[in-house]
Amino acid sequence: MKAAVYYGPEQIRTTDIPDAAIKADHEMLVKVTATSICGSDLHLYRGALDPIMEKGKSQTGHELLGEVLQVGKSVGRFKKGDRVSMAYSCSCGHCYMCEVGQTAHCETTQKAVYGFGVPFGNLNGTHAEAMVIPHADAHTIHVPASISDAAGLTLSCNLPSAVIANRLADIQPGESVALVGCGPTGLMTLDISLQRGPGRVVVLDKVAHRLEAARRKGAVVVDAGQPDWKERALAECGGRGFDKVIEVVGYPETLQMCLDIVRPGGTVAAIGVFTDGSFNLNLADVFLRDISLHMNGFANVQPSMWEGLRLLERGVVDPDQYFSHTFALADVDQAFATFHGKRDNAMKMLIRP
Repeated sequence: MKAAVYYGPEQIRTTDIPDAAIKADHEMLVKVTATSICGSDLHLYRGALDPIMEKGKSQTGHELLGEVLQVGKSVGRFKKGDRVSMAYSCSCGHCYMCEVGQTAHCETTQKAVYGFGVPFGNLNGTHAEAMVIPHADAHTIHVPASISDAAGLTLSCNLPSAVIANRLADIQPGESVALVGCGPTGLMTLDISLQRGPGRVVVLDKVAHRLEAARRKGAVVVDAGQPDWKERALAECGGRGFDKVIEVVGYPETLQMCLDIVRPGGTVAAIGVFTDGSFNLNLADVFLRDISLHMNGFANVQPSMWEGLRLLERGVVDPDQYFSHTFALADVDQAFATFHGKRDNAMKMLIRP
């Protein structure tokens, strides 16, 4: 079958691999009908995870909309023909960490993540014609026919992460809110935030077409690439700093931006995926300003998938608007290059095997 494989930095391409097949009773074989590229995949594409990837073998992709082809003997919630999505991290549903809602830290699978190399469980990826989902009952969800393929696949990662970001920020009516990063997940985070009655929302990014998308939703936008970005942002909250700041990028400099613009006693909710090994956190500053800092890049999305589905069914969030390009699986290399380079007003890539 065809699948995308990592060959090195900026070298992810489609090749032939052995057909996916279930080997355990708790597994499920799924035909991939749609997938995409997450912002976290770009860390992999850039080579940030190069030392942990098995070049020429490690598959990529962790966002799925699929159709069940076969189920193992112990799979009870799904049958052949079901339309499904699954959480990007593989969890058993029964260990201590799963029971307390920390599904990304599953003790059975040892924090396994689809399409992220040997140290993350060496699982297959969604950038393929078919894939195996282990412990399928625990982290897979039915997707109704009323939900589009594009919207349905955001249940694997983007949309539940946006739900988590808003839960951590706990925006109260009238509060000032800053959102750092308005890629697809950032824009879904914004969609939910605007429903919570904030007094003012300011979005910071460096990409013009993404800022324009946020502006159309009613947010005040600030180009973070300009030297006066900080002054312009703080002017929107009386100079005292924002009540709540949400980070959806995953770089040390964007986390520092959040700390620079949050008010004393404010909250920073950082859900970007950070791959850097260190960050010069000024503990005295965070302590003396009573800042609440939530780090949740390795998001426990499974407990929030149903809530994400409810948002889709009730029209609160419409992810279809964020899919700007469609590629065949055979052209996955072009999809990555377009998304990485933000070419041609790129937002989110829809990939069809």
